[in-house]
Amino acid sequence: MNAQLHPHHAPRRTVWLVDDDRSIRFVLEKALAGAGFTVESFDAAETALRTLLSRTPDLVFTDVRMPGMDGMAFMDRLRQRAAGVPVVVMSAYTDLPSTVAAFHRGAFDYLPKPFDIDAAIDMARRATAREAPIAETDWSDEGLIGDTPAMREVFRAIGRLSRADLSVLITGETGSGKELIARALHRHSPRAEGPFIALNTAAIAPELLESELFGHEQGAFTGAVRRHQGRFEQAERGTLFLDEIGDMPIGLQTRLLRVLAEGEFYRVGGRELIRADVRVIAATHQDLRAKVERGEFRADLLHRLDVMRIHLPPLRERAADVQRLAERFLIEAAREMRVPPKQLSQDAARALTRYPWPGNVRELRNLCQRLVLMAPGSQILAGDLPEEIRRSEGGGVEPGWQKPLAEWARQQLDLGQPDLLESAKATLEQVLFDEALKTTGGDRQQAAKRLGCGRNTLTRKLGPKKR
Repeated sequence: MNAQLHPHHAPRRTVWLVDDDRSIRFVLEKALAGAGFTVESFDAAETALRTLLSRTPDLVFTDVRMPGMDGMAFMDRLRQRAAGVPVVVMSAYTDLPSTVAAFHRGAFDYLPKPFDIDAAIDMARRATAREAPIAETDWSDEGLIGDTPAMREVFRAIGRLSRADLSVLITGETGSGKELIARALHRHSPRAEGPFIALNTAAIAPELLESELFGHEQGAFTGAVRRHQGRFEQAERGTLFLDEIGDMPIGLQTRLLRVLAEGEFYRVGGRELIRADVRVIAATHQDLRAKVERGEFRADLLHRLDVMRIHLPPLRERAADVQRLAERFLIEAAREMRVPPKQLSQDAARALTRYPWPGNVRELRNLCQRLVLMAPGSQILAGDLPEEIRRSEGGGVEPGWQKPLAEWARQQLDLGQPDLLESAKATLEQVLFDEALKTTGGDRQQAAKRLGCGRNTLTRKLGPKKR
């Protein structure tokens, strides 16, 4: 090994090339070997899978269309046997469905043929870099906080998309933080050096929205006293975030579709054709497929926008994140208002966690700003919280769960039910375990942590048939 090229004597990474095209294998093998990788080539996916029984690569490049098992099926089998191995998908057929399918299956990146050798080497280096997985990144600097399985999946999606330039549709309830996700996608994209421009289509009057998007020429309509640059021009070489896309008028959807399909547009009242080098990220709280069925949203536009989808869960489904979010918002609010920071008491934190948050993260942030101003002491007590949140302090699956429990107990006692305490305890444990597993996506270790018991205890109680 050349000591000058590898001063720290790092181990050589192993790359597998799976492609039925001998010339592709030859070119890539030579280039990657010259870049310091150990390379093995396979002319069929089946051969690579058999080899996987004896050794595992650090990275796989695979073609999509091959005789026998194709690249997509190979990826699925590879995920079953070596889930952590990154995969770069190669194809001469750079159609949108193939790209989308590759990323849905967890591809690290997509390499269209014919490809640039330097680009392939760069992908190999990035894919085999010894870095923390994207899902384990500290996203708090992005304003994103979450340790629930649903949020970890959101972070993984951002990571998978960080090397792509695809359109993304972010779904989630109002106030759940969709713009934060869009900003994170931009900052971790090849367009990070470009501008991030946001537009809430529901906040602009329909007759003004076209001008806001595409700009207008002087004299284009009454009041157009000068040329106006629209959001597409402002977002050139960057990202345009269109929030509440479901509220866009159907006529304007046609213009937007044309820009996405052709990459060019005219200002309102203009004759100059303007090129648009812009990545579009859209967001909605509505069911766009239902709107398509009602004729309120164009199906072809939905297909253009919904290349990749990220669903942001409502705050009530990530109760474990509420306290950390509140603590961050309290610090931010105190800094903005230039007042001493305030701490949450345990009772206040418990009440916040049990509240269902119909307004989602936005409601929590607004509450924290009020508490920084209105709570009298340096510590926020449960009594400082609004009445509707204090009422949730009774907690449990739903307020007042003790009453039906008491009625059930009386019925069982009247019937002379033996071993009632043990029966009730077993039922209670089963309900708690089942609900904890639902909230953690089946993660037993996290479920046990939430319940305050050991993982072995939970496993023993559930038995071998519970998954």
